[in-house]
Amino acid sequence: MGKYTKDAKELLTYVGGRENISAVSHCVTRMRFVLIDSKKADVKKIEALESAKGTFTQSGQFQVIIGNNVQEFYNEFVAIAHMEGVSKDALKSASKTNQTWLQKLMGNLGEIFAPLIPAIICGGLILGFRNIIDSVKMFEDGTKALVEISQFWAGVDSFLWLIGEAVFHFLPVGIVWSITKKMGTTQILGIILGITLVSPQLLNAYAVAGTALKDIPVWDFGFATVQMIGYQAQVIPAMMAGFVLVYLEKFFRRVSPEYISMIIVPFCSLVPAVLIAHTIVGPIGWTIGNWISTIVYGGLTSTFGWLFATVFGFFYAPLVITGLHHMTNAIDLQLISEFHGTILWPMIALSNIAQGSAVLAMIFLQKKNTKAQQVSIPACISCYLGVTEPALFGVNLKYMFPFVSGMIGSACAATISVGFGVMANSIGVGGIPGILSIQTQHMLTFAIAMAVAIAVPFALTYVIGKKKLTTEQITGIEGEEFFSVSASELEINKTEGFVSPMQGTLLNLEDVEDKAFSSRAMGDGFAIDLKGSQVVAPVSGEVILCFPSKHAYGLRSYDGKEVLLHIGMDSVVLNGEGFTSFVKVGDRVSQGDAIAAVDIPFMKEKGISLVSPVIFTSGEKVKIHHAKETVKIGQKEILSFVE
Repeated sequence: MGKYTKDAKELLTYVGGRENISAVSHCVTRMRFVLIDSKKADVKKIEALESAKGTFTQSGQFQVIIGNNVQEFYNEFVAIAHMEGVSKDALKSASKTNQTWLQKLMGNLGEIFAPLIPAIICGGLILGFRNIIDSVKMFEDGTKALVEISQFWAGVDSFLWLIGEAVFHFLPVGIVWSITKKMGTTQILGIILGITLVSPQLLNAYAVAGTALKDIPVWDFGFATVQMIGYQAQVIPAMMAGFVLVYLEKFFRRVSPEYISMIIVPFCSLVPAVLIAHTIVGPIGWTIGNWISTIVYGGLTSTFGWLFATVFGFFYAPLVITGLHHMTNAIDLQLISEFHGTILWPMIALSNIAQGSAVLAMIFLQKKNTKAQQVSIPACISCYLGVTEPALFGVNLKYMFPFVSGMIGSACAATISVGFGVMANSIGVGGIPGILSIQTQHMLTFAIAMAVAIAVPFALTYVIGKKKLTTEQITGIEGEEFFSVSASELEINKTEGFVSPMQGTLLNLEDVEDKAFSSRAMGDGFAIDLKGSQVVAPVSGEVILCFPSKHAYGLRSYDGKEVLLHIGMDSVVLNGEGFTSFVKVGDRVSQGDAIAAVDIPFMKEKGISLVSPVIFTSGEKVKIHHAKETVKIGQKEILSFVE
């Protein structure tokens, strides 16, 4: 019988048996399970196992902390369970079945847009640069843009449009391709479907708002007509069309005889998908867009325009995601013709700035994450130049809280802008350069609104990010986290050091009679011959182990150190008598918080030694500074860590 056979058998029973395990794997310190019914796992019994140091659930995985011997434990477990383990990637895939619909939705969106991010960032920077050279009239007394006075820059502007158009006008092609790639269907069919959404034969999506209904071309089938409208830069229609294609292909692949599937599957999948895209998906998207345009125009021209501005400023960024924000161009043009200026465009520029400021905060939060910086920095620049897609899809939607922070900042800035009647002379210049399109008498007010659009999202994102971002997200280094650690928590252990968890005589481990401790088999550390009744947390972190007998506790500091506090020798035989526990597994504690209290007279009466080992089970080596001396509870500089 192996070393962990007994515990492995019991763990199998306590997680609900083999039939309740969808997948199992392990990492450096933990057993990782995807359970069919997580409620069947008996957490109390699992944590009572001698080999288990605690449990937690994260991202759909039920994880059991074993420690450095997890590989040996895992080998015995899979042998007893008569099942094969899977890779971490396969486990992550299986764990999605235990995620909420919102977690699945955000995960799927992230996977769809991840391959498109490099192109979106490149296109965003290009279009942002073009905004400056062809729309900002900063020459000849503010009457001409750079392209109007320089043939060279006019040529550059025209050339760069080739790339910008390819990225954003034909974005549906990339979206449908990415969906088919993720769903495991035929990618070339996805590309073709995407092309049919942006074909030059169709009326360009940007021109639809300014085209009379009677002038929109149609396909005439005799009994019905279908508008020939393109979906350039449209996200939602492209995604809907992509999933229609995917499910049609999966259906026909399932029902078609294999020997003719090469003919039936592509034809019966692609043709209906294109038809549905242009007769159902597209018209629904345009109907929603027209409805939104009517509401926006009516709201901005009402007596409650400032209130509407707050709502519009908050929801403009989500409109960008859907592609429906293009409908605002028609409203802007109508406002300019009626009022010789538009109060809508300044809000759009402020929304650009707000989302860019949220990304700027992420840049500061993730300054040690090189991979994140490669996306965030160009996305922020692009956003400040008026193109938000790289920031939205590359950063803010990935974490969500920057996105919402940007929406809040945009709402505040929009309220100021519309409340004071800020107007722009023209449209097209977004982001920070947008101030150049603002009417002169409103520039100061717009500058104040810009300051709000920068400060509010930055502050909200930074404060929330300090609490929500994990160490892995901050540093970009994949860690074996037992729990999510924020940036602020990560800094705590660096400044507070390590303090004595008890009062008494400080001892070297070799002075402890129990060889399990003195041999350092469990790790390096020290011991204290207890003189006071209180036991406190020597570091800030999480409680990962609480023995039912209340005599031993495991803490994990935010920077990864695991500390075992073992109160007394052979004190487990008391079965909790003489101990008072103040914590439970999963609690987060600050340095100096009470962990337990000990009835010292009772211990002496029972003949229990009060020598209490403090062990670094995560492998740190330490040097004791005050051996054989009395230390007080909370005393600093009792040890140093040896590199």
